[in-house]
Amino acid sequence: MKNKDYQALTVTEDALKIIKKCFHDEKKGDKGARKVAKKYLKEYFVKTNDDSYTFNSNIINGKSETMHTHHGAITESLEKFVKPAKLEGKKEIKILDICSGLGYNAAACIEYLEDSVKIEIDMVEISKETLAAALFIDSPISSYNIIKKAVEDRLYEKGILGFKFHDKKISERININIYIDDARKVVKHIEGHKKYDAIFLDPFSPLKSPELYSIEFFDSLKNLLNESGVILTYTSAAPVRSAMVQTGLHVGEGPQFGRKSGGTIASNDPELIERQLRENDERMVALSDAGIPFRDPNLNGSSDKIIERRENERKCVRGTRKFASTVKTPIYLFKDIEEERLKKRVLKNINALGIDNLKSKKARFIICPQYEECICECGSLKLDNSRDRINEMMKRLSKITE
Repeated sequence: MKNKDYQALTVTEDALKIIKKCFHDEKKGDKGARKVAKKYLKEYFVKTNDDSYTFNSNIINGKSETMHTHHGAITESLEKFVKPAKLEGKKEIKILDICSGLGYNAAACIEYLEDSVKIEIDMVEISKETLAAALFIDSPISSYNIIKKAVEDRLYEKGILGFKFHDKKISERININIYIDDARKVVKHIEGHKKYDAIFLDPFSPLKSPELYSIEFFDSLKNLLNESGVILTYTSAAPVRSAMVQTGLHVGEGPQFGRKSGGTIASNDPELIERQLRENDERMVALSDAGIPFRDPNLNGSSDKIIERRENERKCVRGTRKFASTVKTPIYLFKDIEEERLKKRVLKNINALGIDNLKSKKARFIICPQYEECICECGSLKLDNSRDRINEMMKRLSKITE
């Protein structure tokens, strides 16, 4: 049954209306509908620094986001998703592209790989209008014409478009499947039937699309990875990384592109994680209420309910089982603070959990797994990956706060 509360982010509402009118007119037999729509859509295109275009999203909760970074939409796809997936050298490749939007990730992947590689890409996008928006954008790279053809074929097949104008043939080595549905339903459908070399997870930000960053969703994605498969996402948000870790995935820093921090890469195989998370990021995920993940038990909750559930959980554990995330309290454990006001706030937050001072035995015990040599007399050596360090710090904090 369709969840009536679920509201996905799509391209800006005014642009959607133009595309919907195009659907309507074309189905009535107007062969010039797309040309007219493209003329009106031009004012909604946002040009990025590599000369590729994106759109603003529709407004939800008073805010809007661009679908891609202004540093370059195609370049972002290449640097954040395609290159870090390490697909070179493989003869056959399967990609799951979640929230494929305008299709740039899929196009960049085809463009980047050698012509001899057999490629299967499953594109998932809930909004047919967002998919159709690709038809009105000038192709930034040659492979984008393949995506346009696949999108047009799919929309025509579903009776959404009235004509097929793209005559470009898609090579037999490239198989593109397009799902126009909630990614959670698609993943449930695919699970158990297919494994992927890479999953490109490219929704809007976690607070806009929390349903695609929940523990339950990552648990499903984890089962879709082959032995050398990776999940790639542009976000470095603590609840996202926490959800990954709590489903058993290894996590690391993704590439930095147009941001102060990199995205996130996750895999079942620790050898595929080239850069572990930063020390402070591990602490915030493991020890603060910021690391409380999104939960969507039945994989059908609305974004508002998922956010509300997390906020309620944060309130319950803040100052009782987790450090308050205000002033990033956990990053100061076993450190000196010179600024008196900051020190007072941090001490108040750690005292709430029964820790006397920043260098007490309890404080050292919690973060000891991050150090090469034991700092708390427990005798343990530093754990060699972020996932295990985060899990161990979580256990130690839990033991102290029992």
